[in-house]
Amino acid sequence: MSRSVRQLADGFHFGEGPRWREGRLWFSDFYSQTIRSVDLAGDHRIELELDDQPSGLGWMPDGSLLFVSMRKRQVWRRWPDGRLAVHADLAELTAHLCNDMVVDAEGRAYVGNFGFDLDHELRARGVPSVLADHPKANLVMVQPDGSVSVAAPDLSFPNGTVITPDGKTLIIGETLGARLTAFDIGADGALSGRRVWADTSPRIPDGIALDADGAIWIANPVAPECARIGEGGAVLEVVSTGEMPCYACMLGGPEGRHLFMLCAPSSDAEVAKSAAKGVVLVAEVDAARAGWP
Repeated sequence: MSRSVRQLADGFHFGEGPRWREGRLWFSDFYSQTIRSVDLAGDHRIELELDDQPSGLGWMPDGSLLFVSMRKRQVWRRWPDGRLAVHADLAELTAHLCNDMVVDAEGRAYVGNFGFDLDHELRARGVPSVLADHPKANLVMVQPDGSVSVAAPDLSFPNGTVITPDGKTLIIGETLGARLTAFDIGADGALSGRRVWADTSPRIPDGIALDADGAIWIANPVAPECARIGEGGAVLEVVSTGEMPCYACMLGGPEGRHLFMLCAPSSDAEVAKSAAKGVVLVAEVDAARAGWP
């Protein structure tokens, strides 16, 4: 099936962490150090200007925005009244850069990190070598009070994350493992029952989005596409993103059936910093958004 895809926004460097909220797609732009939003008419605005690279986004029950500060390895909180403060410090449990995040219905956050200098290793060894051999990383849990603990160790670049509508299952993209991994969520947020939800090889999952049929869209950072994957690994659909790889995706829109795809020429920091060539693409799909985020 061929979907109609249109460009919704441009003029930023490298978009990540997309979230649909109150009629707008929110996302982080690493290299302009801004959090931005755009609506379906293309009204694109800067929501926050920061002193670090932002990544994962989410909201607490009181409407506070949480965002990941990548180099500081912190989660920050912006209260509804505009106050900004550190919510949690993840430095002791993470390595190199923190990245994507999901926030559940209780305001509990799960945050991934690189675990090593990805750009350096990709330049030195190339993609196949890094996929085959890389340091593992923790997924960190942040309680609503800001306390932190390791939710799951030894993950291959923990990245895009979703939680099922019943709040009982967390599924995360292990980018360098080329798989989606599932966990059971306990009443206190603790994760158990680790299992492979889907092997996605040769695709690798970056940002991900869960739909109402139980399938997961994955942004594929090594190809110009976004793919819909069923539990067990069946490829249900592929949407082309043209000439640029896709690094993040999100379902949203008035009925939850707009698939937003964030693309850029490269994930290499030096390339992405050099020019604001990132774009948001959008296509309408059949199954609506589900769960968190």
